[in-house]
Amino acid sequence: MFMRMNRQGNKLELLAADPNTGTNRVVVVEKQKTFVCGLDFIIEKWKKQFPLLKNGKTFIWLSERDGWKHLYLYDISGKLIRRLTEGAFPVAEVIKADEKAGWVYFTANAETNLYATNLYRVNFDGKEFKKLTEASGSHYIQMSPSGQFFLDAHSSPDRIPSVEMRSADGGLMQVLRTADTSALHQTGFRPPESFIVKAADSVTDLYGILYKPVDFDPNKKYPVIEFIYGGPFMTIVPNGFFPATSLTVQAQAMAQLGYITFLVDGRGTTGRSKAFQDVVHGNIGKYEIPDHVAALKQLATGRPFMDTSRVGIYGHSWGGYFALRALLTAPDVYRVGIASAPGDLTEGAEINEPYMGLPKDNQQGYEFGTNTNLAANLKGKLLFIHGTSDVNAPLSTTIRMIDALIKAGKPYDLVLLPGQTHFFEGSGEKYANDAVRRYFDENLKKVN
Repeated sequence: MFMRMNRQGNKLELLAADPNTGTNRVVVVEKQKTFVCGLDFIIEKWKKQFPLLKNGKTFIWLSERDGWKHLYLYDISGKLIRRLTEGAFPVAEVIKADEKAGWVYFTANAETNLYATNLYRVNFDGKEFKKLTEASGSHYIQMSPSGQFFLDAHSSPDRIPSVEMRSADGGLMQVLRTADTSALHQTGFRPPESFIVKAADSVTDLYGILYKPVDFDPNKKYPVIEFIYGGPFMTIVPNGFFPATSLTVQAQAMAQLGYITFLVDGRGTTGRSKAFQDVVHGNIGKYEIPDHVAALKQLATGRPFMDTSRVGIYGHSWGGYFALRALLTAPDVYRVGIASAPGDLTEGAEINEPYMGLPKDNQQGYEFGTNTNLAANLKGKLLFIHGTSDVNAPLSTTIRMIDALIKAGKPYDLVLLPGQTHFFEGSGEKYANDAVRRYFDENLKKVN
């Protein structure tokens, strides 16, 4: 059995083939007006799209056909037997299908906190849906081979990690370990502040996290740095105690140098409804920065220690594209920006086309979202960081942006990392991190 996806990412097929003859047939066809498969699917989620049951006659299929990602049970011929889950929440992944006991165990975001990932189970009749984990925050699950027990590693941004062993029905058997964070707290560590704000539409809830210096003084004014990704195939705001991404690590680190830092997952990102994701379809670059500006303004309203006259932004890859986008579309908000290995709408069909469609079918959308068209808008300080051996976001994307800035008479700064790929390593990573710190210290912290 194998899958194939069309170029636009809006049609996914599951096929079965005879390995001896090559004869094949289509088993399931999944279509959407927007996209079925984004970059997250291409990179890793395809591996978990259709768990094949041991009986060899049935499989579970994940689909957003009703607006939320849910589980559907099919037979091997492609006949839908029944849906297994439903509701206004997305399933994340199937953890285990225990045919003998009659249960499907899966993680989902079905709680008041829309990003809290818990373990649930449902039987093969689609009944007896039950939540199996208890604590707030996010849960990372490992089922035993027998299916009779599972390990639950859980935490939240303000609650230290703990690991429990539970029975298959969710009953607590033993707390195996709770993290010792005494040394961390001796440094003066303060947990980050989770927040919920409204998107630019004044209706949609956006979730984020804010970091303060260890010696935070509410009577002082601090420069602000937003760490942005913004790409439509992942979230960056951590829902556990540990950083979710390298951006979170950088946000924590820069906060200790005297900044207020924050991250927010705007409309278009994953982990929510299909409608939440589809906001940006065909319109990359239109709604993201307005959402982030709206978040910044709401945060600052109740936090006078945030100096909105000194706001910077940093992003890598998609985040580099949006850091540029912020400087060019909200130049009176963001004063200093660092675009690290910035992506672009003109390269990387597998990255862009599921969200934008084919260039020939959406010329207006591509033109609107192309940052080089806005070079003349630059007012603030801008630093590019790029590895010369990057194949994910080729150096040519930065060169084209530089060319546009030169033609517009706009100054820029540049750090090239010879031989570095899209993911900086070793001395190159350290040099890039030092450059980020130095650039914000020289151009944001000292600006009155």
